[in-house]
Amino acid sequence: MKDRLVLGIETSCDDTSVAVVAESGRILSSVRINQDKIHEKFGGVYPEFASRAHIFNIIPCVDEALEKSGVTVNDLEAIGVTSGPGLVGSLLVGINTATALGRSWQKPVIGINHLRGHVRSVELEEAEITYPSLMLLISGGHTMLCFMQSRDEFSVLGETRDDSLGEAYDKVGRMIGLSYPAGPMMDKLADSGSPTIKFPRPLLREGYEFSFAGLKSSVRRYLEKNPDYVQEDVAASFAASVIDILSFKLEKAVQEFAPKGIIMVGGVAASPPLRKVVQDLCDDHQVSLFLPPIKWSTDNAAMIALATFDYLNQGIDSPPTPRYRLPVNAF
Repeated sequence: MKDRLVLGIETSCDDTSVAVVAESGRILSSVRINQDKIHEKFGGVYPEFASRAHIFNIIPCVDEALEKSGVTVNDLEAIGVTSGPGLVGSLLVGINTATALGRSWQKPVIGINHLRGHVRSVELEEAEITYPSLMLLISGGHTMLCFMQSRDEFSVLGETRDDSLGEAYDKVGRMIGLSYPAGPMMDKLADSGSPTIKFPRPLLREGYEFSFAGLKSSVRRYLEKNPDYVQEDVAASFAASVIDILSFKLEKAVQEFAPKGIIMVGGVAASPPLRKVVQDLCDDHQVSLFLPPIKWSTDNAAMIALATFDYLNQGIDSPPTPRYRLPVNAF
């Protein structure tokens, strides 16, 4: 039986990505161009520059993805494109490109929730998730914990009240002089530092919601009072606070919901210390850990393409309309 194939397009933030993926999760091609050098001097993503770079990169990415996949337009069933959440200008580049290609190729174009893409990233390269599972999504724009009865049945247990975890990592990294994106370097510094600074654990025992703004402010106050701070110790102490928060809430959820597994996705899920802590928790409770390969943890079009099959199989008509935010129960 011939594989069903979808072309995915992802431009929600600062990565331009296009991929061709089969329903099984087999990746025929994946092309990604990041903009780190553009945004580095700003310490974060500059939205207008991100949109301009997407305009420059998007068609070359489409051409390269098709060429590398070895298939033709006629082999594609549909085009899936991120419609949100994300930066509206960046989303528009992907959506307008997908819409034009869909009309030219006479293929349906489906707007995909970026968060649904992250959930499906675990099943790229033909892996499978066992349900029910807890799902922790930690990225530059989102932090939430869900209980998933199945791929399509879930309840949101809690989300961040303010900053996402990825945003907190980048901003704390910037405070101690790191360039954007700071997350990977924060992990390296933390590995050689000592977690001796007593930063707070916001909302530690208050249900399943998260808050990282107060933690970030606490780091800033410490740096102001201690100009001779040690980078490594600040990074290690910040990481210790984050790990305590995540592991406490995950362990509480495991005890309450008795899942068969824990799914951890999003760009921050690539963090080695976080992966180790969650793996240890899973081992202690004899549940499975489901992680995307590190290269599929950050934003990519392969996960958007795979998520497109969820919409196709359920007959969901999702017009590609740019949305800065989407309801948390919409993915």
